Amino acid sequence: MADLAPGVVTLFGGSGFIGSQAVRALARLGWRIRVAVRNPVLAIEVQPLGDPGQIQFMRCDVTKADDVAAAVRGSNAVVNLVGVLHDGGGARGFKSAHVEAAKNIAQASKAAGVVRVVQISAIGADANSRSAYARTKGEAEAQIRAVYPDAVILRPSLVFGASDGFLNRFAAMAVSAPALPLIGGGKTRFQPVYVADVAEAVARAVTRGDAAGRTYELGGPDIYSFREVLELVKRETHRDRLLAPIPFPIAKLLGSLLQTVSLVGLTPPLTRDQVVMLEKDNVVSPGAATLADLGLTTPTGMAAIAPSYLWRYRDGGQFAVSPAH
Repeated sequence: MADLAPGVVTLFGGSGFIGSQAVRALARLGWRIRVAVRNPVLAIEVQPLGDPGQIQFMRCDVTKADDVAAAVRGSNAVVNLVGVLHDGGGARGFKSAHVEAAKNIAQASKAAGVVRVVQISAIGADANSRSAYARTKGEAEAQIRAVYPDAVILRPSLVFGASDGFLNRFAAMAVSAPALPLIGGGKTRFQPVYVADVAEAVARAVTRGDAAGRTYELGGPDIYSFREVLELVKRETHRDRLLAPIPFPIAKLLGSLLQTVSLVGLTPPLTRDQVVMLEKDNVVSPGAATLADLGLTTPTGMAAIAPSYLWRYRDGGQFAVSPAH
């Protein structure tokens, strides 16, 4: 398939952590970008990422077929970045945000004559997974591929960057708690990938004809155990915290209790489903297509980037020179 010349691309979830960086990457290639989000007012910070008039916003609830149809009308390409990390129920639940949204987006895109569809999934996505997150991500892939066999699917590992929800979460915990939870003994392996590399992969998946129909697993240059991730957090925040081992069965019970805060609209610090996901490594599979297959041969390592934002959690901030005790 030939490369796709820049035209109009609709990004669902384009104001989020990965989405805002994808907007920047696509803008650099000359695409006109339609950011479809639930509340455009909260997405306005992405507008300066392109030239005047290059980025526009549209209110869209991805669970409503009419909203989605309006958002893709006139688009040459569509990127689905919608995802939630815990099941908040209703429109914020895994089934709605992952599966129903993917189905609506695929069907509306086909009806509108969209040429290229890119689905942002996750390593471990599997319709038969014991994890509801991974299972619905796998089901979402199936919904997309049922309509667009030539869709491009991107499966990142743990994504890091200045506003990530992983390193920042544990760094904040290191400030206020006497210990960090070493779930499952800290043996789970991750292959953290930089958000800017994921964004560039999105832009290339939209544009490159040779990406059509392929699934890419996106990982950075290094593999870390969960213990090593927490050690990095301790080192960069200058917080000498105990790493407290929590066996998986106990962590699941704890997650079941903590996830009840979602009933009152709060984000739980841990859920049972997240513990289930930690029972499996989150690394690129042998033989999988990777960033290198998209031409990104020198991905950025976490050790090079994490210090640039984890200093915020030190006593004394950026200019702290020794660990706090």
